[in-house]
Amino acid sequence: MAAGALTASLLGGGAAGAGPYPEPADRATTLSLPSPPGGANVRVLVFHASAGEESPTVDAGIAAIEKIGLSGPVSGRFRTVATDDAGVFTDERQLGRYNAVVFLTRGDVLDPEQEAGLESYMEAGGGFLGIHDAARTEPYSDWFTGLVGARPAAGGPATAQRATVEIGDRQHPATKNLPLEWKRPDKWLNWTKNPSGDVHTVARVRESTYKPGASANGWDHPVSWCRDYDGGRSFYTGMGGTVDSFAETDFREHLRGALAWTSRISQADCKATINGNYRAERVTKPNQPGQNDQIGEPHGLVTAPDGRVFYIGRGGADSSAPVVIDWNNPDIGKGQGEIHVYDPATRKVTLAGALTVFGNKGGGDETVKVEEGLLGIELDPDFAENGWVYLHYTPHAKIDRDKRMAVRQVSRFTFDPATNKLDTASEKVLLQWPVQIHSCCHAGGGMAWDSKGNLYIATGDNNSSGSSGGYSGNNPAPNYKGVSYADARRTSGNTNNLNGKILRIHPEADGTYTLPDGNLFTGKEPDEGGGKTRGEIYVMGVRNPARISVDPATDTLYAGWVGPDAGAPSTTWGPAKYDTFAAITKAGNHGWPYCMGNKQPYRDRGLPDPSVPLGWYDCDAPRNESPNNDGLVKLPPVTSNTIWYSPQGGGIDYPRDADGVPSYRAEEQKQLLPWLKGGGQATMNGPVYRYDAASTSADKWPSYWDGKWFVGDFYDGDQPRHAVLTDPKTVGQGGLPTHAESLKKIIPVGADGIRNLMDWKFAPDGSLYVLDYGRGFFTSDSKSALWRVTYTGGGPTPAAADLARKAEVQ
Repeated sequence: MAAGALTASLLGGGAAGAGPYPEPADRATTLSLPSPPGGANVRVLVFHASAGEESPTVDAGIAAIEKIGLSGPVSGRFRTVATDDAGVFTDERQLGRYNAVVFLTRGDVLDPEQEAGLESYMEAGGGFLGIHDAARTEPYSDWFTGLVGARPAAGGPATAQRATVEIGDRQHPATKNLPLEWKRPDKWLNWTKNPSGDVHTVARVRESTYKPGASANGWDHPVSWCRDYDGGRSFYTGMGGTVDSFAETDFREHLRGALAWTSRISQADCKATINGNYRAERVTKPNQPGQNDQIGEPHGLVTAPDGRVFYIGRGGADSSAPVVIDWNNPDIGKGQGEIHVYDPATRKVTLAGALTVFGNKGGGDETVKVEEGLLGIELDPDFAENGWVYLHYTPHAKIDRDKRMAVRQVSRFTFDPATNKLDTASEKVLLQWPVQIHSCCHAGGGMAWDSKGNLYIATGDNNSSGSSGGYSGNNPAPNYKGVSYADARRTSGNTNNLNGKILRIHPEADGTYTLPDGNLFTGKEPDEGGGKTRGEIYVMGVRNPARISVDPATDTLYAGWVGPDAGAPSTTWGPAKYDTFAAITKAGNHGWPYCMGNKQPYRDRGLPDPSVPLGWYDCDAPRNESPNNDGLVKLPPVTSNTIWYSPQGGGIDYPRDADGVPSYRAEEQKQLLPWLKGGGQATMNGPVYRYDAASTSADKWPSYWDGKWFVGDFYDGDQPRHAVLTDPKTVGQGGLPTHAESLKKIIPVGADGIRNLMDWKFAPDGSLYVLDYGRGFFTSDSKSALWRVTYTGGGPTPAAADLARKAEVQ
């Protein structure tokens, strides 16, 4: 059969007045519908042959498709013809009349000539919809395996079970009207090979909600998917394994959308999550020997309206540079925090400027290494007009070597776009506060703007994690000259301290700032004598929020912070280390060092013996009774976080006693977020993608990703590098994500990929820039790099000119 002969018939909507393909008398179905405006004539062929006994779902499936074709808007209707005669696939004239074919089949039902006819049909631009057992059709055909996308595995569940289907694609006509979490019974198939990445998965079944059997696929268990295949369009759903499925309103809506795309009634993007449709390119070169001409010690990036990328180096020098760790030396920890600019128009890098920072002490134990330096960068919302750049850093000139204290500050500088140079003499200091530098760690550093011109500033808890066994950083004893460095109740849990917070200020044109309404405190609270709060605090109780972002469409703040070091839970002290992501819609207390995850408390400590456990913290009414606290004792209640993970897995939870205290027994844990796992972990929060339909960029990521939140980890093992969906009804209230999908094949991991993700941001052209830290610590190396990830898959299909009913759907 010649594909070319079919093309005119397929794209023309069928030959006017041609009769239906002859069918068995007991299953002949020819539906007469009024011709829609323009004379379009859309037909769908339902093929239901089976090798062996016919499935009991066939009659229900045919009836459902007939009803779908008769109902809904006129522009979405079609004629349905059903047959079990495989000869239709060798009748070129008749087959070419159908916009799509539906397979309600199983077994080896096509001979080689008939399969060749189906191939020619697809090559000519035909559409295919496979339902449930269709994945068992033509079991010896590699081409048909590609058409359906996957084959069922042995060992799956034999009976119908109620389960939750996660709807990841909120735009495809087959899924856009379905619930985010769709609870329904069906016979769930497992797959011999997971097709995700080779097909565009639109829905997954959540295995934790049913018993998937011995051949379970895990958290990524596709159930419906599509792709452009061999010139045509293929959609497959593993649902529809029961007769009752076809009576469900939502399942019929699922089939209606699938048929709209496969029959060319509407367009859809079935390319967006196919790995091969993305290109990751390293855009910076290795530094020249002894120089940081391309990149410093990567620590953050931001994109300008004209597409230029600004990225910073924290302060670690080239590995050949000397590192001063002697406190008697005035140059202790002196380094250069560098600002580089990459211009995609010229593909060249410019060293725009550098600040002398405290942050070059190298590695070692927690009284040697340091994480201070140049920590964050943001551009003014009116950067194109004023050239203002905001930098979050620790100036070396302000350290006190005697007390081992420093000053952290946020300053504004002016950038000259003509020369790509930062005027360091133009500095205006907006905000500054003290930090202890006797002991590492947790400087934070991220910054972001909301739509009202408010600047969010993320600060770490400035606290050592080595004195509490890796659990709550609440040891009140260790100090240097009276300043505690192991009690985060002095910082994160203190209402009168700017460390361990996300601050929110409104910068003014004169280099000062005002406080917006709605922060956690006003700075004038009368409780406990007054003077014990800071009005800049928007969020308290965070540990090390290196990366934050604000969704420009909703002003929701997204943040991630690194957890403590305990590798396992303790029935004495509390949960294992939880790295955390939070979607934040209002000011609040996110728990550290009192509670983590979904309000899982730690044990209190006190003097004279911090090794003796005291009572469990009350997450609903926490109290700061540390001798190092100069803020309020009564704290705001703790807000549950959105995502948390540990070496045991994602979203770990436990049974709780009458007081709400979890058991913390590993054998009793459950995973609420099975797509996550930790180990050596360090959260790197990412952006929420917003698709710009007006952009003509050929590189922009497709609209499928619109509204998805990118969460990642510094490390590339089992840790997250995912896009997640949240429920608007529960976001900011501790509601769990409804869906997640891996980005590890799109944003490649591995020795020659983006192994140590430090920051990631979308550019105005819709491409994604990613910083790879490199393979060493406290320095830059040959793998330190800026990468760009672009989309190459093209637009939705079918082409607008090939739509069956252009007049009605445009």
